[in-house]
Amino acid sequence: MVVKLFDGQPYETPITMLYSTLTPFNKPLASIFAAILGSLTLFSSVSIAETVAPSSLNNNKVQQRTFCVWDPVGAGGPLVSMVKGLIPKSIGWGVKLNIEAYTDENVAANDFKGGVCDAVMLTDASVRDFNKFTASFNAVGAIPGEPELRTLLTTLSSPKAAKLMIQDNYEVAGILPIGSVFIFVRDKAIDNVEHFQGQKMAVLNGDPAGTIMVRRVGGSPVPSSLANFAGMFNNGSVDIVFAPAVAFNTMELYKGLGEGGGILEYPLLHTSLQVIIRHDGFPEGYGQKLREYSLSKLDSMIEVVKAAESEIPEKYWIKIAETDKNQYNEYMRESRLSLRDQGLYEPKALRLMRKVRCKHVPSDGECASKVE
Repeated sequence: MVVKLFDGQPYETPITMLYSTLTPFNKPLASIFAAILGSLTLFSSVSIAETVAPSSLNNNKVQQRTFCVWDPVGAGGPLVSMVKGLIPKSIGWGVKLNIEAYTDENVAANDFKGGVCDAVMLTDASVRDFNKFTASFNAVGAIPGEPELRTLLTTLSSPKAAKLMIQDNYEVAGILPIGSVFIFVRDKAIDNVEHFQGQKMAVLNGDPAGTIMVRRVGGSPVPSSLANFAGMFNNGSVDIVFAPAVAFNTMELYKGLGEGGGILEYPLLHTSLQVIIRHDGFPEGYGQKLREYSLSKLDSMIEVVKAAESEIPEKYWIKIAETDKNQYNEYMRESRLSLRDQGLYEPKALRLMRKVRCKHVPSDGECASKVE
């Protein structure tokens, strides 16, 4: 299933604004992503790293390009292995990828901007300088579930969407989903937005966007860092944290949940890895081929995410009543609009994701209002 892009209106690429502010839900990913990558080893060894015979190059010279890959584990890590598995396929498209591993994502992004790399793989929270449109896919509540995720990625892998993947001389050549972020609470009684009032909620590094969102629900923002947010939750310094399911084990958040806590069964947002290339440094159509190839691996990525979520004992999941889901959805929509107006989310990206949601649930009120 695909959706029509913006009623056929031409898309004007916006000038990138520096992205110095991240939502509170994305920052924890940086500290626990190494654990997610351990799961991705299956993806890299079985799916992407399959033996691929290069297609005929028609005697064209194979170009050499440098691919900077952020992998917290380093050169021997699973992300690097995943990209190495892509090398035979890329040669078939006329490009030999030379891998450079980075353990610091900011350094990798800066080296790419500085011309050290021709391509880079980063989390979506770090691609705003290169494509504000795809960086907005982590907008809170914008992708409710797997069906919407599949529709969005299928739509964006279409040649018709290629113009949206290019901003200035940067091109998004692949989007790989890595899972949802959930609300971890120390008390299962905190099971809806109204119950967030007065709760201490971790906000990393005093993030302004995170602070605004916490205050909107009547919560008390508590400054934290990547190094201490899990410990603060586990020792009771905060009542609520936001993290992907894999953090349950890797960050030992089960200690903070104890016997009375739980995880709200409501995905706040979907996160992804994105491959960015320098558009004029690759053969024509290279980015489109890589996007289509990435889409062909979607099932494998989703299975990895489901496996991580299935490791959490059923007793910890807090079911959300349908009326409460509607309240959550409205709060998330208002938050997206507010952050859009502050320049953190790209309006055209939000409109596309609204179209995707309405494709699956056309009776929803937002489908008639078209405010987003």
